[in-house]
Amino acid sequence: MRIDVFHDTACPWCRIGKAHLQQALARWNGERVEVHYHTFFLNPSIPEGGYPFREYMQAKGGGQVPLEDWFSAPRQMGERVGLTFNFDRIEKAPNTMLSHQFIALMPDETIIDAVYAAYFEHGRDIGSIDVLTAIAADQGHDADAIRTRLEAGDMRDEVLADAAWGTRLGVTGVPFFVINQRLAFSGAQSSETILDILRQVHTEEIS
Repeated sequence: MRIDVFHDTACPWCRIGKAHLQQALARWNGERVEVHYHTFFLNPSIPEGGYPFREYMQAKGGGQVPLEDWFSAPRQMGERVGLTFNFDRIEKAPNTMLSHQFIALMPDETIIDAVYAAYFEHGRDIGSIDVLTAIAADQGHDADAIRTRLEAGDMRDEVLADAAWGTRLGVTGVPFFVINQRLAFSGAQSSETILDILRQVHTEEIS
């Protein structure tokens, strides 16, 4: 079974959806599952230097929604799966292109988790090469080699092509999951819901 997951690295619900998927897979006793993560840009027009986070979030709410209303739901749901969201530490709403290139250079779930943690727990600017190379070093990778490749624009075309594929599939929000390229669902669904969907797909394919 193949699961394609579209996500953005600045999306709290994507982080939660990933955790729910991992929980579901830990309970799955069916066929082998391969998970592939793909790029989605919540806002590709954010400049390279990012926007001030709180101002950006207030603008998204049209100035009518208290910021705590934006933050409380993912914070509470995250706590249920052992995830910490320290929105008060975030200073920038980043352009996530570099972070997706970074992940594409080292396609490993631990790298995705590390990028999420850097942003949502520690408020680090994941639009910064310095921050991304520090994450690489923390994960035991050659930070200098990663810096060289990011500065050269490696994987940028591949990331853009990945995002374009999602657009062709009709992805308009994330997290978005596609199972065996035939059944899709969106949102940070519960692990039980995801497990039920996996069972449904498996049953339909063997019947």
